[in-house]
Amino acid sequence: MNDKKNIILVALIVSVILMAAKFTAYFITGSNFVLTDAAESIVNVIASAFAFYSIYLTSQPRDVNHPYGHGKVEFFSVFIEGILISMAGIGILVKSTYSLFYPNHVHQLLTGAIIIGITGIINGGLGYFMIGKGKSLRSITLEADGRHLVADMVTSGGLVAGLTLIYFTKLLWLDSTLSIGVGLYIVFSGYKLIRRSVSGLMDEADFDIVNNVINILNAKRKPEWIDIHNLRAQKYGAELHIDCHLTLPNYFDLNRVHEEVKLVDELINNEAHIKTEFFIHTDPCLPYCCHYCSMPNCPIRSEAKRVDIPWTMENLTRNKKHFE
Repeated sequence: MNDKKNIILVALIVSVILMAAKFTAYFITGSNFVLTDAAESIVNVIASAFAFYSIYLTSQPRDVNHPYGHGKVEFFSVFIEGILISMAGIGILVKSTYSLFYPNHVHQLLTGAIIIGITGIINGGLGYFMIGKGKSLRSITLEADGRHLVADMVTSGGLVAGLTLIYFTKLLWLDSTLSIGVGLYIVFSGYKLIRRSVSGLMDEADFDIVNNVINILNAKRKPEWIDIHNLRAQKYGAELHIDCHLTLPNYFDLNRVHEEVKLVDELINNEAHIKTEFFIHTDPCLPYCCHYCSMPNCPIRSEAKRVDIPWTMENLTRNKKHFE
């Protein structure tokens, strides 16, 4: 968790410095095109500050009011960042559209392009670093902040190209026209972050993670684990919570049942590379389970095994035991 805090703190400090540089470029050039990048840098600072707080809150232990921890605040952090980005984009669209009809004088464009280019390179390097760390540390906040910085790098690259084009062509209307294009891109970037945060807050399934869990269960499946069904997964920050039903031989005593449940828990926690909390409901096997049961030397088998039923996303998430 300290790694997350340190990365976000660095991002916050860098965002403040780059915001000052971008507004300096705007005051030098008077360009709406440069203002689009400068305005978005305000969002970078606010978003990084909120991300720092959300990661701090996520690190707090569970309590009576938050039995699943505070991890979901990361989704809320991303939602706020998406809203702020979208608002910045809409503001840019409004001002750029106005300036298209009432243009203002621009100057020292090459100086502005150099400043914006340097800030873009810094944002891009930091952004890709944060995306990588966000994936390895399972932090949607780090990853979202990193993607925002990469988007900012793309915007800055477009700004440098646009300012250079305006400088050589002397077509001042390009300043507002290109700003509108950047504003649309910023609004779309904000929408994607909002969409992702809402999916997390609404407990939308992360199919990549669930498929990884299912593949591990398939690869290390034991004969005693006759059936798994009604599997549901939820993410809370860097933690995964899984509910499922596990069918075991009905002649197992409570100690043996507990041991098998523990083995499933340890298997996923050791190999899925994400901290996982299991809530496993155990079901006793029934006679109609025999035709797909691999349990050797079963004392109550009513028929021989006839089929193999693979564990897939479709059949593990259904709320019933499997049939042929």
